[in-house]
Amino acid sequence: MSAYGHQVERMNSTRSLSGGGSELRRSSFVLESGFYITSFAATIFVAALAATGLLLITLLVSLAMMLQSCQSSHAGIIQLQNINDEYNYCKLYSLHAKLNNLERHNFPSLCKDLAMKYIKEGQYARDLDSTKSVIEDYFNSVRPSDDGLDVVLIDIDGIFPPIPHSSNLFQSINNCILEAKNLKRMLVLRLYMNLHAGGWSIILLSREHGTRQNVTINHLLSAGFRDWSSLMMSEEDEESTKGNECFARQRNVIQKKGFRIISIMSSQMDALTVADRGIRIFLLPDPIFDKFKQQRRA
Repeated sequence: MSAYGHQVERMNSTRSLSGGGSELRRSSFVLESGFYITSFAATIFVAALAATGLLLITLLVSLAMMLQSCQSSHAGIIQLQNINDEYNYCKLYSLHAKLNNLERHNFPSLCKDLAMKYIKEGQYARDLDSTKSVIEDYFNSVRPSDDGLDVVLIDIDGIFPPIPHSSNLFQSINNCILEAKNLKRMLVLRLYMNLHAGGWSIILLSREHGTRQNVTINHLLSAGFRDWSSLMMSEEDEESTKGNECFARQRNVIQKKGFRIISIMSSQMDALTVADRGIRIFLLPDPIFDKFKQQRRA
């Protein structure tokens, strides 16, 4: 059978017609249906099917990769949210310890684990920069009086490197403490230089005994501090643990000399506990490493 079908002829009837004398034969044809394509068209058809299959496979792979990416991103968002929640929890816990003077309080182990990450991952540096912006915004809106009696008090304790511990067990902790104090010292120095350039008188406060005044002055000069109005340290008979009493005495001395305290900056609550509502106080960020140090060495 050909593609076009074959012809079957069948004779149905033969009749003689009058007038013509001719004979008419009537035939019936049957055409079987089908189709024919060339080899070129078949090649194109097969190629189209292959391309469609390839596109479907590519689409499935793309969808699978997008789904995996979404799952990874969702997991990353959850992990980041958990880390932020842990940071906020520990920062609040640290503030609670400062308010209640819980220097040796047993912090949660979660906060101890995050203490190094807080510094190494840059969160402490970002907190310092944010605090610096807040302080600068305030001092951009006020000006010192012409009589030179408006003063700013800055607590300088905790900005110089501690004496390193000899044990290698705490070397990583000591390195983080050193990094944190360097960051804090740079913040205080920038604030100090900006205030000094703005015409403010600056008085530096310390809980250290007056017997260490020369050592403290050398540290200040080495760090870049110059031309402060006064450096006030604790009396020899004052206990270093009673910083609030020390700073209260220093403020009284300053005010009795006729100075007006405009602002106090410190990372410790004992220096910021004042009854005068007119004094603007700024709490500088402070890592909680110092509170863990004695506990980990014990």
